[in-house]
Amino acid sequence: MANITFKGNQVTLLGTEVKVGDQAPNFSVLANDLSEVTLDNSKGQKRIISVVPSIDTGVCDAQTRRFNEEASNLNVKVLTVSMDLPFAQKRWCGANGIENVEVVSDHRDASFGEAYGVLIKELRLLARAVFVIDSNDKVTYVEYVSEATNHPNYEAAIEAIKAAE
Repeated sequence: MANITFKGNQVTLLGTEVKVGDQAPNFSVLANDLSEVTLDNSKGQKRIISVVPSIDTGVCDAQTRRFNEEASNLNVKVLTVSMDLPFAQKRWCGANGIENVEVVSDHRDASFGEAYGVLIKELRLLARAVFVIDSNDKVTYVEYVSEATNHPNYEAAIEAIKAAE
């Protein structure tokens, strides 16, 4: 598993680490209207899955805004996944003009967290990560951010989505 810290403290990740070349695992999360969202909902599309601990924090806010901005220039589906409640996500998106990213909640089952190996055992939050999945559901880029309060490598993720089929 990836070696991750949260505010300098080592944390334990639950689930299965995803690697480049893997078939993207399916998951079940909730949209802000409480409907179910799965990987299959975007079948045949290139996807960036941006994982954040909590949408209401500075780095998570910046990460979601950056991918929202980038998505307007790319033919890509962007999902931001967090453990925040769908109601809080909806309020945050509305207040911040997020239109190109679908923000979804893993709060109900931690299905995404376990499937992608980002569920922090000690906090029941998700570790910061970015996954790029091509239109054939192959994982083409993975970044488990080593310190959960740091930014991901945005440029590498954008280059990976541009190169994906």
